[in-house]
Amino acid sequence: MTDSNASSHGADPRDRKRFYFHDTPQRRSMIAILRSVFFFLMKREVSGLEHFPLGGPVIVACNHVTNFDVFAMQLSLPRPLFYMAKEGLFKNPLMDVVIRNLGAFPVTREKKDAWSYDHALKVLAQGETLGMFPEGTRSKGRGLGVAKTGAARMAIETNTPIVPMTVIGTDRFFKQFPRRARVTVNLLAPLRPLPAETPLALTDRLMFTMAASLPPEMRGVYAEMPKGFGG
Repeated sequence: MTDSNASSHGADPRDRKRFYFHDTPQRRSMIAILRSVFFFLMKREVSGLEHFPLGGPVIVACNHVTNFDVFAMQLSLPRPLFYMAKEGLFKNPLMDVVIRNLGAFPVTREKKDAWSYDHALKVLAQGETLGMFPEGTRSKGRGLGVAKTGAARMAIETNTPIVPMTVIGTDRFFKQFPRRARVTVNLLAPLRPLPAETPLALTDRLMFTMAASLPPEMRGVYAEMPKGFGG
């Protein structure tokens, strides 16, 4: 496994930084610290781990309520998680070092980001776990928003399974401290691209599958499956 500090896009300033495609001693130390910290913040319940492959490339697609979702995701999985994070988080030098070691890489959300997309493909090419929030931004309790097709496009392009994941309860952190927030994490059966399936069709299939595993108030724009969908 190799680290990356080069890109086919040449002049992108992110090329000057080192990103990781494997577990590192620094990451393991940070995860141990996070596990201890979050023990006091959340009572985590995980189901569906039998759906998560222990080897090979996989995309984990999750709903997105708060910035804490990624910690609930990573602490629930037996493999390192590599994921996109908004570019602004990398501007603080200390935060930059920490989250890069935790597997994060920056994405510019205001426009199509070819560098970030290519980096995500490299994660999959290395046989690792790519974490994605299809909504692209936090719903902040308003329910699922309209999803972007990036995760589906990657799955189709690389023939990689998508494991839908739902996280419930991260919005209750600190609201009931010192009592721990109850956080439930559910992994669903993998979705594989169908022959001739379009990115939009796979995205809809993913989001309606995810919505069915969420409480009604969290299903948002995917609350009602169109008649005949998936039939």
